[in-house]
Amino acid sequence: MAEEEPEGEVGPAADKSGKGVVAAFGQSLKTLRVRAKMEREELGKRLGYSASTIASFEQGRRIPPPRAIDRADEALDGGGLLTVWKDQLERAQYPVFFQGMAQLEKQAVELLTYDTLVVNGLLQTEEYTRALLGNRRPPLDAETIEQRVTARIARQDIFDRRPAPLLSFVMCESVARRTFGGKEVLRGQLEQLLLIGQRRNVELQVIPLDTEDNAGVDGPFTVITREDGKRFVYAEAQGTSALETDPKQAVLAAARYGIIRSQAFTPRESLVFIEKLLGEL
Repeated sequence: MAEEEPEGEVGPAADKSGKGVVAAFGQSLKTLRVRAKMEREELGKRLGYSASTIASFEQGRRIPPPRAIDRADEALDGGGLLTVWKDQLERAQYPVFFQGMAQLEKQAVELLTYDTLVVNGLLQTEEYTRALLGNRRPPLDAETIEQRVTARIARQDIFDRRPAPLLSFVMCESVARRTFGGKEVLRGQLEQLLLIGQRRNVELQVIPLDTEDNAGVDGPFTVITREDGKRFVYAEAQGTSALETDPKQAVLAAARYGIIRSQAFTPRESLVFIEKLLGEL
C-alpha cells in the first residue's frame, strides 16, 4: 500500500480469539493519551491518522501497524507500555488456525508449497485476496476482511528478507485460470506471478490439467524448514489446519513434493505458460 497513505496500512478488527489483546492495547493507548492530555486529533496528526482511526484503535476495532505503535509510544511518552504489545497484536491479526504457521514462515529457510484451489497467500495481490475473502460463507464482516487482507499482504515481506529463504511454489493449472473477482483481478494476479517468478530465490511451477500423473492427489500442503533443520508440514481446509511435527511425515511430504515438481512444467516453461494465459484474457 502507498507509503503516503498511512490510513491504508490500518489492520482492522482481529478475530474473536485476539479481541481481548486488541481491546487491552486500545485501553492502554487511551489511558496514555488521556494522561498526556492529548486529544485524538492531535495524536492522529502526529501518527498520520484521522481522529476516527485513533478512536478505532482505542476501542479495539482496528489493529495499528507496528511503526504506528512505536510512534504512539514515543508521542505519549509510554516508556514501552505500548510497544510491548506488538508481538501479541501481530498474532491477533491472523485466524487462530493460522497463527502457528505465520510464525514458522518468519523462521523458514526453505518453503515448499503445493496449491490446488487458490493462489498461495504469499503470492496473492490485494485485489485477489479481497475477492477470495468476499466469497467466504458465512460472509466475513467488512472489518475482518480488511484486517485479513492487511495481514496477508504483510506476510509477503518474506520475499525481501535477508538472507533470502528458498521458496518453491507449485500450483495446478486450474488455480491460474479461476477468475475470482473477475478477469481484471486475475490479470493483475497473473502479472504478479510473472514478477515474483523471476526472483532468484523463487521457483514457480504449474502442473498442467492434462497430465496423467500427479502425486498431489491428497490436496494442498506446505513443507517448512527452519534454520535448525527441523521440518514441519502444514495443511488447511474448511477453516481448520494441521501442523505435522513428526520428522518421518515431514521427510515423506518433502519427497512427495519433489515428485510433484517433476510432474509439473519447469519454472521457465511455467512462466511462458502464465504469459500465454495472460494473453488469453
